Amino acid sequence: MKRFLLLAFCIGYMANLQAQYLNMNDLLAINDLDNVAAGVNTDSSQPAPCALVAGGSRGIGFAIAEALAKRGYDLVLIARGMDGLTDAKNKLEEAYPVHVDVLSYDLSKAESATAIADWCSTNNIKLKMLCNVAGLGGDEDYLSLSLDSLRYMVRLNIESAMALSLTLLPLLEKHTPAYILNVASMAGFAPIPSKNIYAATKSAVISFSYALRYQLKEKHISVSCLAPGPVYTKPSIEKETKKQLGAFGDAMSVKPARVGEIAVKKTLKGRPIIVPGTIAKIMSGVLRILPKRFVTWIYGKAGDRSRRKTAK
Repeated sequence: MKRFLLLAFCIGYMANLQAQYLNMNDLLAINDLDNVAAGVNTDSSQPAPCALVAGGSRGIGFAIAEALAKRGYDLVLIARGMDGLTDAKNKLEEAYPVHVDVLSYDLSKAESATAIADWCSTNNIKLKMLCNVAGLGGDEDYLSLSLDSLRYMVRLNIESAMALSLTLLPLLEKHTPAYILNVASMAGFAPIPSKNIYAATKSAVISFSYALRYQLKEKHISVSCLAPGPVYTKPSIEKETKKQLGAFGDAMSVKPARVGEIAVKKTLKGRPIIVPGTIAKIMSGVLRILPKRFVTWIYGKAGDRSRRKTAK
């Protein structure tokens, strides 16, 4: 095991160096990004830039919203629950000199993306950044999910990001250089039998982000994808991480506030893939290099052991 971890570290480190080199080349193809890398509105005579955060009332979404508020971005927060949205709005407006609008929508619904885009156009939102954070995990997966639950996860995790990116693209084009930040997961780098649908949806988000980045680079819209490892946004995630990965998973975890800060900072720098935390970054490099069949076997065996422990 020690030899495997040492090998994994070396492979991941080399992959990380290669990714940094590719990132620098990619940045050269996107004009004027450096001029706004800080993202701070320093001209009081100009309206503040605006960012829309889908899933911005709590967890990673709220952390991203707060990192944007620190940089002077006005915000539009989207989530299902108005209570959570109101709390987030109050916290952000009390802490930072920004204006926050909140909209209550179920992003798994087909009509939501069009309705949100219409509202933004009607209210003349100066949209500079779209953050697609909304998503669903959970302990149950494919073989134990109902068909309705499966469809809900797919629509929320994949379709909402694709739909909002498409419907809000005209507004982003008006305020270039602009940014799209899609939130996936480190699970998107690996087929995970115990979380089959979740990992598959996050893999789709990563693939979509890479391709969309290429499609929009000449429009001066940079697309980034956040793929974090464990983030303890609620007690159940911390419990599951420690059960599955033990002390290693705990060491790999990153606090939500730090994830949000890293995500915004690197998005404004035009990074294509963002993995917060040194250990998570190395492991993500390993997962991208190793054969998918081998990674599936490793995760499958880990899941089998976890189920046997739970059954005892």
